Amino acid sequence: MQKHILLVEDDEDIREMVDKFLTMEGFAVTSVTNGEEAVQICLSKTFDLVILDIMMPKLDGLEVLKIIREKEALPIIMMSAKDSDVDKALGLGLGADDYIAKPFSMLEFSARVKAAIRRATQYSSSMEETKVTLTIGNLVIDIVNFSVEKDQQQVKLTSKEFAILKLFITNRNRVFTKQQIYQLIWNDEYYGDENIINVHIRRLREKIEDDPSNPKYIKTLWGIGYKLEG
Repeated sequence: MQKHILLVEDDEDIREMVDKFLTMEGFAVTSVTNGEEAVQICLSKTFDLVILDIMMPKLDGLEVLKIIREKEALPIIMMSAKDSDVDKALGLGLGADDYIAKPFSMLEFSARVKAAIRRATQYSSSMEETKVTLTIGNLVIDIVNFSVEKDQQQVKLTSKEFAILKLFITNRNRVFTKQQIYQLIWNDEYYGDENIINVHIRRLREKIEDDPSNPKYIKTLWGIGYKLEG
């Protein structure tokens, strides 16, 4: 089935280039030019991926990201000419799955798009009734149907957050370095950007831990990495 991508970019040249490239790659693409339009169409139609620029009129990309993430768990890739740790922390902290800085090569862009859709699809494409649930403390994780409950209440995780949790819970008490986590979850080479891992772990803890500052599940081994105890 053809995947549908929402492209949100106010720069006409970039929008047309990316739209044309994604279409040639076999994707269905809907393009919009501002944040308000992005929110309206994303919450009224179904998409497999959102590609979202940060600097836009009416609503900037971070505000759009925040609104969409409150309603949807679909993968979101941020784009920005600002290649700074602050932008990455803000975007990923609000729930972005990946971040690409302009200018970028179309080869790298294509790889990131396909990887984001592939990661999300492998958790959500199953329509089977069968559940494979794992329980730890007050958490119930259905690793087939991409769902998490805490105290019998649904917890909304992004595809990356769920992938990290699944990695930990299926390898309890095993220590993973940040490099291992990045390579396994992002399916890419690790270049020492610890900020991406730190932000995702912090966001995941905020959602599953009773006290994120004193976690009982995801433990930090300083200078080594992380593990899930239980």
